[in-house]
Amino acid sequence: MFAQPIDYFLAVWFALAALSTAYVAWDQLSNNPEPVVMKWGFILVTLYLGPVGLLLYVMADKEPAPGEHEEFVKPLWKQGVGSTIHCVAGDATGIILAAVVTAVLGLPMWIDLIVEYVAGFAFGLFIFQSLFMKNMMGGTYWENVKKSFMPELISMNAMMAGMAPVMALLMMGRDMRAMDPTELVFWGVMSLGVAVGFAVAYPVNVWMVSRKMKHGLMTERQPEKKVEVQADVTTAPGHAPTHAHGSAPVAAATPAAQHTGHEQSAQPALDKSRDKSGHAQQGRGGHSMRPNVTRPQLAAVTMTTTLMLLAGMTMPAMFVNMRLSNRDVGGAIMPPSMIMGWDTPGQAMRDMSAIHPRQIAHTAASQARGDVDLVPTMDNGVKVFNLETSVIRWNILPDVTVEGYAFNATIPGPRIRVTEGDRVRIKVTNRLPESTTVHWHGLILPNEMDGPAKITQEPIPPGGSYTYEFTTEQAGTFFYHSHDHVDRQQAFGLYGALIIDPRNAEQAPKADHEYVIQLQEWLKREGLTYPAMLMEGGLPNYFTINGKAFPSTDTVKMKVGETIKLRFVGSNNNFVHPMHVHGGPFTVVARDGYVLPESARFQADTVNVGPGQRYDVIWKALRPGKWLVHCHIPHHTTNNNVEQDGGGGLMMVLEVAS
Repeated sequence: MFAQPIDYFLAVWFALAALSTAYVAWDQLSNNPEPVVMKWGFILVTLYLGPVGLLLYVMADKEPAPGEHEEFVKPLWKQGVGSTIHCVAGDATGIILAAVVTAVLGLPMWIDLIVEYVAGFAFGLFIFQSLFMKNMMGGTYWENVKKSFMPELISMNAMMAGMAPVMALLMMGRDMRAMDPTELVFWGVMSLGVAVGFAVAYPVNVWMVSRKMKHGLMTERQPEKKVEVQADVTTAPGHAPTHAHGSAPVAAATPAAQHTGHEQSAQPALDKSRDKSGHAQQGRGGHSMRPNVTRPQLAAVTMTTTLMLLAGMTMPAMFVNMRLSNRDVGGAIMPPSMIMGWDTPGQAMRDMSAIHPRQIAHTAASQARGDVDLVPTMDNGVKVFNLETSVIRWNILPDVTVEGYAFNATIPGPRIRVTEGDRVRIKVTNRLPESTTVHWHGLILPNEMDGPAKITQEPIPPGGSYTYEFTTEQAGTFFYHSHDHVDRQQAFGLYGALIIDPRNAEQAPKADHEYVIQLQEWLKREGLTYPAMLMEGGLPNYFTINGKAFPSTDTVKMKVGETIKLRFVGSNNNFVHPMHVHGGPFTVVARDGYVLPESARFQADTVNVGPGQRYDVIWKALRPGKWLVHCHIPHHTTNNNVEQDGGGGLMMVLEVAS
């Protein structure tokens, strides 16, 4: 499922890559006069590079007209492209296969890079260089391994020097779906890594072709397809005629296929090499070469590319945690401005990550409301409630949705209302992609019913359930919330009001109306919902009362002279919210579930509601009009920093008629 804008781009990119690869494969296998190994080299590289690979093929290798391939591929820059294509096709194939295997096995990134290097080098040397080129180079397989070792080492070092930091920094960056082979972005990183690796390896491949250490582009024509080619012919002293840049004469009639190429030494097309006994033997393809490079030059280039490789492999460790694996981060997508370093734990990344849209089990109706009374069933005098956690999509505004964790598919969860002394049984079923528990905030109850994960109970696994049962001993305003991955789960909406009425109704402060206000903070960026936290990159940009932001919050209608009990619940995780009511003072009658004695009650117009705190206040309507209830931190009364219809966020209206 597409979770970020980059996914749409990558879908288009890979569609173009498939079309480009199909064209290159068709043209190479049916038209282009080239050895099979190079045909497959261009096909594989176009698969990895998409339209860029197609561009390289058309500009450097595709025969422009029948009989012109030999002349077309002569320039050294094109020969360098061919040599690099040959390197990338083999090495990148090994690297990509290794990346998939290490991701599935859950190996740390630092081991991943080492395995990728070994696999890429081995695949390039033993398969693409020594095996596929054996018939053209002549000699035994192991002789070709020996001759190809140094050119392959230099080329592979340069290529991996470019690929390694791209893969490490992007895979361990904000969008760590890039570590998961089942995600498009993984293949996007592979494609970009191959492109950067190609660019870094290209200069050394040009140099090696010019020094006759590696093959570049070649021409292979079957006898029935031979075409007379008009080109300048030069004759090296003591040798058969050759084209400029070392190409053998195409018109020469031989029973075997003709091979020509820039890197071919000035020798007859059928060269002679020596077997292990020193006797001359006929080369099968005539493409053995005499390198034109000094030992100091070879040592300097080898040392330079090795240092490049070491830098590319180790530099990412200064910026990302290379000890983590695909399993550690679980495809997490981080908030846009979160600061991550080489010591950021994988658990922190998972807890800070967005909810992936594919986890959504239910999309609530846009007008759905939270904090709806949950009606119990009775079982031998026990009030039985059922709660089920799930991942939902929820409207906080008509045009703004968040992904959240919910009890019974609403945010906040349903209101549980019982009476002091009731025996209650609450079965919690977990449909989240992670474990959870429920804590009954502020209640006196048996320790095993309290809810802290791994402290008083084992967490409820995905698909599991746990039954809480206790007798209420208090009365007042309480709430319930997750107590496993609390900063993540409660921030995503896993909370609800728990109201316990006193056994003696006369003990409760009276009002004509009652309204529960549960506060929450949200972080919605670039189409994804992250848990709002007081840390780098985690600050909220939306705020809600009972799951809705103003102007979608409720309006309570009253008449002059009537009173309303407002139950403020700090169900949020981060800020202390100074909740203020316009139109006159209110009386604070209860705090944290306990009714204040008459002598301790006081009047105020603002009360600071911290996370976990509850205040009951009674406000009397003195004048008609629309009177605001809101947080007195102005930013908290905006929606993504914007005021809408007079405000936003933590605002609601008490509408008083005369």
